[in-house]
Amino acid sequence: MRFSPPIALTIAGSDSSAGAGMQADLKTFAAHGVYGVCAVTAIVAEVPGAVTRIEAVEPTLLNAQLHGVAHAFPLSAMKTGMLANEALVAAVIDFAKAHPALPLVVDPVIRAGAGAPLLDDAGMARMKAGLLPLARLITPNLPEAESLLGSPIRSEDDFAAAPRQLHERYGCDVLLKAGHFASTRDTITDHAWIAGEARLFSRPRLVVPDVHGTGCTLSAAITARLARGETLVAAVDGATRYLAAALAQHHRWDRPGGGIEALNAFPDGVE
Repeated sequence: MRFSPPIALTIAGSDSSAGAGMQADLKTFAAHGVYGVCAVTAIVAEVPGAVTRIEAVEPTLLNAQLHGVAHAFPLSAMKTGMLANEALVAAVIDFAKAHPALPLVVDPVIRAGAGAPLLDDAGMARMKAGLLPLARLITPNLPEAESLLGSPIRSEDDFAAAPRQLHERYGCDVLLKAGHFASTRDTITDHAWIAGEARLFSRPRLVVPDVHGTGCTLSAAITARLARGETLVAAVDGATRYLAAALAQHHRWDRPGGGIEALNAFPDGVE
């Protein structure tokens, strides 16, 4: 019997280590039983801990990818990752406006885990003005939320208030990831503002060195679950549990000079 899974689109950079970016998104879609299609925004020479070169694509090439997959496939949801520059952000805005029925998850990627800039200042301004208001959900980490708000987040109260403040500024629902927020607790609690309510999503705190791509993986899991027809709250809850399992069951390879780790995109025990 033929199986026709839902289809999700990722608009993101290509990570040569396959730990983050488009590759992480496509693996995460597959782990959720969702067929993934992609539009590449940039080629990134990256391994855990180092980005050595970035080449953004031309806007005309991004447009060709976007309109090609939208014409050929019945898309159910889409997400963005690295968008690189203003021209590419503008192309994504135009595409999102042309497909308003598609749930859009925006991971507002600004820097790589290794610190390399992945979005220029003009692109950041265009994203704030034009892309975030179109999103069903945005998934910033702490530094990204501070950039979007233009103010520091220092205390627990600041962190708890930030999702609603972001919603009021940009008009979208917000999941504020807590991985960068200093804590000695055994759990990480992400704070969200969804459908007019503050919500909390917790997962075990795990110490896994040199694993990048957690933000890409989480936002991709949310997108996949939206493509499957889940509510946003259910999608975020399930994606949080999936990320916890992907971290707990991470891969490790030993090599001279130390080991290297990567997320397990196909962990056991997660629907």
